[in-house]
Amino acid sequence: MSKTIRKLDTADTDFDSQLQDLLAWDESDDLSIHQQVADIIAEVRSHGDAALLDYTQRFDHFKPASVADVELSPQQLQSAFNQLSGEVSGALKIAAERIRDYAEKQKLESWQYEQPDGTVLGQKITPLQRVGLYVPGGLAAYPSSVLMNAIPAKVAGVSELIMVVPSPNGQRNDLVLAAAHLAGVDRVFTIGGAQAVAALAYGTETIPRVNKIVGPGNIYVATAKKMVFGQVGIDMIAGPSEILVVCDGKTPADWIAKDLFSQAEHDENAQAILLSPDAEFLNAVEWQIDVLLPQMQRADVIRASVKNRGALIKVRDLDEAAAVVNQVAPEHLELSIANPDALLEKIDNAGAIFMGRYTAEALGDYCAGPNHVLPTSGTARFSSPLGVYDFQKRSSLINCSRQGSQTLGKVASILARGEGLIAHAQSAEARLEDHGESQPACNEKN
Repeated sequence: MSKTIRKLDTADTDFDSQLQDLLAWDESDDLSIHQQVADIIAEVRSHGDAALLDYTQRFDHFKPASVADVELSPQQLQSAFNQLSGEVSGALKIAAERIRDYAEKQKLESWQYEQPDGTVLGQKITPLQRVGLYVPGGLAAYPSSVLMNAIPAKVAGVSELIMVVPSPNGQRNDLVLAAAHLAGVDRVFTIGGAQAVAALAYGTETIPRVNKIVGPGNIYVATAKKMVFGQVGIDMIAGPSEILVVCDGKTPADWIAKDLFSQAEHDENAQAILLSPDAEFLNAVEWQIDVLLPQMQRADVIRASVKNRGALIKVRDLDEAAAVVNQVAPEHLELSIANPDALLEKIDNAGAIFMGRYTAEALGDYCAGPNHVLPTSGTARFSSPLGVYDFQKRSSLINCSRQGSQTLGKVASILARGEGLIAHAQSAEARLEDHGESQPACNEKN
């Protein structure tokens, strides 16, 4: 029997501990990286553009004359798009349209309601004014990441979207720049690393300060985002990619093996898990993994991922599979079963849910429409995919009528005095008509 991937069974008395061992992920910070990033942030805060230029030369091995020289014009982004083949530009357009259509349905709207005494309560929705988008550069080319982060921001109404992307040795990726053009990114700077995050968070002479930073990056970028959180908002700190597949044994085994590979190929820490009540099917998938793995371009990465963090898990039935899903809270969940809608009712914790045998997780990564920026490492228990709502703020509205102030003022006074906050109480009491003080001679609500 293969030793490529471990096999577990929920009937084992120690299954829970085995599952916890499988899910365990060491999130301990590297103190040396933490200190390096702290130093970089401090330098950018103190020296602005000069620090950015120094770090760009040191880490990306090219030295622009000024930070303004690494800003790309709209014409350069348009040119990058125009250079794409018709097939590639067409695929980008389809993906962008589908992402935009889905995002349009996520927009939050302002609302108000009036109470019988004339008091009006409500909520005002306001887009963030300026957002920073980090995009990995160099050998990595992730135009899909540009679309997934930028389009919801623009649908939300963000006034200015500023993208930073590293360009090692001065090399730029046209596919990424083309995606920026298509998504409506307003400004693009070809700088990266922790220094770019610091520039977005604090501002420099050339790069304006933003309200929120989104987008993936390496450990230095992720650490920088952690450290500037509070100064600015961030989307999330993402862990390794994950896929969990629930299959009833009726989907072709090679399809499922390839679905597991689709996330395992991200990196050696990615996690791919299959749940099924069919033991023979689990064996068939195991066999397909062994057959297909040598053919994969990133075979070494996939092999390490499935060996160290992957699993084929035998469950008693699909109901138990749902219980395990909720315990794992996976980033990506495939319900490769005959009736996914029925099982969906029992799923509480998952980032994105792919329904049915024909819905490969990879479709969600690129073009289905819903966002591929998802909670990882079990955070789907309390977090949601990136969406338009991440680029909107909510403000409470309270417009108390003269009549309403009489009732609410007394309640507030009692509670404030109970907490020992006398000035709070007196502020509310000042507006009470039986307080013995002159009242405004008006009939307006406020």
